[in-house]
Amino acid sequence: MSQSSKHIALWLVLALIFLAIFSVFNKQHGREPEIVFSEFMASVDRGDVRKVTIQGHNIQGEYKSNGERFRTFAPNDPELVKLLRDKKVVIAAKPEEDSPWYMVLLLNWFPMLLLIGVWIFFMRQMQVGGGKAMSFGKSRAKLLTENQHRVTFSDVAGVDEAKDDLQEIIAFLKDPKKFT
Repeated sequence: MSQSSKHIALWLVLALIFLAIFSVFNKQHGREPEIVFSEFMASVDRGDVRKVTIQGHNIQGEYKSNGERFRTFAPNDPELVKLLRDKKVVIAAKPEEDSPWYMVLLLNWFPMLLLIGVWIFFMRQMQVGGGKAMSFGKSRAKLLTENQHRVTFSDVAGVDEAKDDLQEIIAFLKDPKKFT
């Protein structure tokens, strides 16, 4: 797998994770306008509510007069269901929405996994190329053995750069202060 395809795959995975998190936090409860609880109770007292769906403390309903839908949040009111039944309101009940286990796991562990991923990314970036910044004890010196080819004077006899380099070394050894 080439380096560019790895980068593209990484960005695609990150984009999918951010889209999933965005969709969890941006979950809308519907297009119904939200009304205050006291306004809802006044509508029930007037007999203007046709039906309601109670899901935990969330209430979604529909008016009799114009058929518009609404939603509200109910406090813990034990008399609410009795009042709705007295006013002949159709009541539907649903269990509270629970997030799937994998979303709870993702939301709880995502920050830690993100930190670990960033740490791994930076550690790999530090070791790219010849730098190897985190390899403190590793020497790059080559061990010279007898079966390796040695450079002798006859190999560099006609090269002017070798002669110039040698003259510079001799000048340095004679007067090192001149080079500081």
